[in-house]
Amino acid sequence: MFNKLFNTAHLKLTKSIDQNISLFQKIFSHDRTIIFRHFKAGYKNIKCCLIYVDEMADREIINENIMQPVMYLDEYENIPQSKILDFIVNKVLISGNVKKSSDISCLAEAILYGDTMLLVDGFSEILIIDTKGWKVRSITPPETEKVVRGAREGFTESIIINLSLIRRKLLTTDLKFEFKQLGTRTKTTICICYIEGLAPAKIINELEKRLDNINIDGVLDSGYIEELIKDSPLSPFKTIGSTERPDTVAGKLLEGRVAVVCDGSPFVLTLPHIFIEAFQVNEDYYNNFIFASINRMLRYFSFFLTISVPSIFLALTTYHQEMIPTPLLLSIAASREGVPFPTVVEAAAMLVTFEMLREAGVRLATPIGQTVSIVGALVLGEAAVTAKFASAPMIIVVALTGITSYLITEMLGALILVRIILLLLSSVLGLYGYIFGVIGLFIHLMSMRSFGVPYMLNVSSINVRDLKDTAVRAPWYAMYFRPKLMTKNMLRKSGPRLIERR
Repeated sequence: MFNKLFNTAHLKLTKSIDQNISLFQKIFSHDRTIIFRHFKAGYKNIKCCLIYVDEMADREIINENIMQPVMYLDEYENIPQSKILDFIVNKVLISGNVKKSSDISCLAEAILYGDTMLLVDGFSEILIIDTKGWKVRSITPPETEKVVRGAREGFTESIIINLSLIRRKLLTTDLKFEFKQLGTRTKTTICICYIEGLAPAKIINELEKRLDNINIDGVLDSGYIEELIKDSPLSPFKTIGSTERPDTVAGKLLEGRVAVVCDGSPFVLTLPHIFIEAFQVNEDYYNNFIFASINRMLRYFSFFLTISVPSIFLALTTYHQEMIPTPLLLSIAASREGVPFPTVVEAAAMLVTFEMLREAGVRLATPIGQTVSIVGALVLGEAAVTAKFASAPMIIVVALTGITSYLITEMLGALILVRIILLLLSSVLGLYGYIFGVIGLFIHLMSMRSFGVPYMLNVSSINVRDLKDTAVRAPWYAMYFRPKLMTKNMLRKSGPRLIERR
């Protein structure tokens, strides 16, 4: 791919350093960030040249570990001309990674990735020296996955740092890293991470096949990859997980899943991804299992409320008033007096307004965004009721819907779409429309797969073993097995310890 973009397939290196320099000046024409540093080595005044990208290569390494040792070494007088390059590699350069290459595309990629090339007159091979030194963001707590108890470190945009964070959690030789490059122009490095002996080979092979089929000019974030390799691309539900937390990735790898790390993105993809993972947070496994189970059941209940409350309220007030207690019905009727819009229009307008406020709060700077969200909701809500654009019960319904959606941020986009569909069905058929919508939702979810694994795995199971980490989180001493269909080794704990615990 690099050869096509730079048209280097027909270009060859020669033993003339001047011709080789001209060749690279032509490849990197109109790019002032490429530095060509000419100098001479030893008493023989051997012509040399360094080529690197300004601010991507570490100048201190270049000056002290490359230029100074090469320029001021007297032993060049006693070395045959044909052996000088090997002598520089083995005796002179102070670097942990030096290799020779005559492949122009490989050399150009190395320069663009922060390495330095050393050209020596009389040789058609060029040295690639590891001098990467670009600035990276320090490790900070992840903004999207805050916890009370647990690690405070999150992934950064550097793939090397991210892999080291995963390696620190899993000190085992079975942890494997396989690298690929995606994007014909960006040449983005990605890494497939898995634990050998736990991750099924068929899932790894399927992932590699889908990655190899990606043909795009640029990959700037892991979201590009997620959209290009996911199952059910038209479904609003995620079939590939993403996280900013190294401990979350480590936990999923220990269950037999596979992770994809993308250079330049702090979000790491994990797969297969199933429905119940949206209700599981890493803090569930750090806190007491009783408290964790209560919180998890709250998330399941919030899922029901956030997709159902507007549609059920609409169905009851429009088609099934007999199901509402008389005092409550009279209160709702009194609050709606003077409201000119039908209930469905009122509900849709308030839901859209709430989503606008949420989006504004996310996009603006943090202090301003919080002010807009809080003040906007209070002012607009009060003004809408006072002006008779909306009723007070509808404001309560929309607020409850919005608050409960924040408990399941993993599927926020899917919740909005499902909520709208159920609202429209309820506006036409009442509770029957809502029931038909829920049935259709379950049929859709049950038909989905994530890399061959059923999306609703364990949700409909009647086996007690499969339910230990679904609606509730069983204590660690009771979770003997890993999730089925996701690993080659289901046993999580050894036999003698199980007997002792029992």
